[in-house]
Amino acid sequence: MVKILISLICVATLAVLLSRRLRLSNRYERTPRTLTQWGSLDKGIDPTEEDK
Repeated sequence: MVKILISLICVATLAVLLSRRLRLSNRYERTPRTLTQWGSLDKGIDPTEEDK
């Protein structure tokens, strides 16, 4: 029972260390590439104003 517990702790530690090192590529990010009207409102930009 103790051997199983120790091996589970080792595997969990290894998984945490690997997840910190490896990052997902940018294509999995949730940020939009173009600024939509809703996104501009979130950033404080009024989408009804025309660019001068």
